[in-house]
Amino acid sequence: MAHYFAYTSMIDPDQIARVAPGARFHLIAHLPETKMLFEATEGRWSGAIPTVVAEEGNSVWGAVFEVTKTQLAAIDAEEARNGRVPTKDFSAVDREGKRYLVTTHVVEGGSDDEPNHDYLEHMLAGCRHWDLPMGWMLNIEDILEDDLLA
Repeated sequence: MAHYFAYTSMIDPDQIARVAPGARFHLIAHLPETKMLFEATEGRWSGAIPTVVAEEGNSVWGAVFEVTKTQLAAIDAEEARNGRVPTKDFSAVDREGKRYLVTTHVVEGGSDDEPNHDYLEHMLAGCRHWDLPMGWMLNIEDILEDDLLA
């Protein structure tokens, strides 16, 4: 089994069940010393989608799933359609401080842009479902609200 870190729309339980049926939620964790940005891609979503970059003093929260090689390949294919590539450059840390080697997905070479409203809704649904830290959920809600006001 591999560990997959979901911070994108794949954190939505309906999305991950559609793409990788049987993927098993393992725990809530964060990628320390990282920041989430929104980058425009040639993917299927109009507007920008999230990516993770290294940045001291920040964290990106998400959910870690246990997945088979077949499930991870399906997630890789779905994320590729959205303009992301897999990376193992980050370790996820749970609330007790334990580190996990994870695969996650990032945008390479995108350009800064406004996020896609529907995409943010999927992210927020997943954050609420898995009960991510309130501060992180409020961050997503603020981005969503800013998107609605723009």
